[in-house]
Amino acid sequence: MKKITLSAVAVLSLASGFSSTLSADDFTLFSNAKFNGEVKARYESVDIQDSTKKDANAMTVRATLGLETKLFGIDGLTMKVDGTTVQTLGGTRYNDLSPTKDTRYEVVADPEQTRFTQAYLQYKYGATTAKAGRQLVNLDNQRFIGSVDWRQMPQSLDAVSITNTSISGLNLFGAYMYGYETIFDERTYDSKSVILNGSYKVNDMLKVTAYEYMLSLERGAFAADTCGLSLTGDVPAGPVKVSYHGEYAKQTDATFATTTTNIKTQNDASYYNIEATASMMGVSLGAGQELLSGTSGSDGKTKFQTPLATLHKFNGTADKFLITPTGGLVDTYYTLGYNGGTLGSALATYHSFETDVVMSGKTDLGNELDLQYTNAIPGVKGLKGLVKAAFYNAGDVTGFTKDKDVLWIELDYKF
Repeated sequence: MKKITLSAVAVLSLASGFSSTLSADDFTLFSNAKFNGEVKARYESVDIQDSTKKDANAMTVRATLGLETKLFGIDGLTMKVDGTTVQTLGGTRYNDLSPTKDTRYEVVADPEQTRFTQAYLQYKYGATTAKAGRQLVNLDNQRFIGSVDWRQMPQSLDAVSITNTSISGLNLFGAYMYGYETIFDERTYDSKSVILNGSYKVNDMLKVTAYEYMLSLERGAFAADTCGLSLTGDVPAGPVKVSYHGEYAKQTDATFATTTTNIKTQNDASYYNIEATASMMGVSLGAGQELLSGTSGSDGKTKFQTPLATLHKFNGTADKFLITPTGGLVDTYYTLGYNGGTLGSALATYHSFETDVVMSGKTDLGNELDLQYTNAIPGVKGLKGLVKAAFYNAGDVTGFTKDKDVLWIELDYKF
């Protein structure tokens, strides 16, 4: 029998069953309750060339039920709880990376599990919002901090966070993270991390974002300080709108020691991303390059890593680069998109991958073509469909010499 760690539906049903008032001199416990939910069913297949493993065929469903309610009748004080369960449909014919994983199959990182994905107290006072507890955090484009919502079970942070928007155009975010839950069916990991992010929107043509992420993560014994700056905006050019993104970051020695090794890891790595996209009448054309620096192993450098990112959004959706190669990664990419309103949205992306530092005389990490189409399903509010595919063609660097094809078909209903 599969082990269910908690029943989200039962817990939330119990919470909603409380009386909306607790009669004691009109003392209010819960009020203004709002429910939210999601059901996301997905088919995913994975085929790796010349592999000794069977192709993965995963049919999974994610169900989330959430409750947000005002507490004690205090203006600005609320509680938010989300329970999420991931279950298979028709059996497990894939390696889900759980403790009971079936290694005969290729990997699809969606193990069966059930847990609270959010459970926090929130207090709003004017332009300041404070949260304490388990929460989903997505900063900027999620390159460094994200909830990994693409996978069926999202990534949650146990943290105390504060957001302030009292100055027009300025958004300040700070958090102390003391734990986190990954997408896998694992225990809560310890952390001693400080997350700082501030952005100022000058106008539509320029938004400046600065950040420092002082991470100390138990899983993988990762510790590093990452400090960066990005510039984004939209520049009108007649009938064409040009969107740009320029970003640079440096990874340096850790402020905090990892909780498992008690060592302040030494780091020397860099990152940049430059891209531009021109769009007109729903059609977009873009190009960009992203670098995560690497090491030869003897140069005193380290590879650039982003362990809390929504990694599926970057470097190809075949997920070949969830871990930065030792020699780093240079991803040069081109996009062609269409957003036609009722016709849905389509996107094609081509990636060319190379190492930053030569690895055993080789630099070719392959290339990839990603295709995606999404649209609302007519007649059902909140229901969307998705068809998506990734075709990775191998390079000659060890560990990246096999082609990989992935296909997804998905229905997602939110209420």
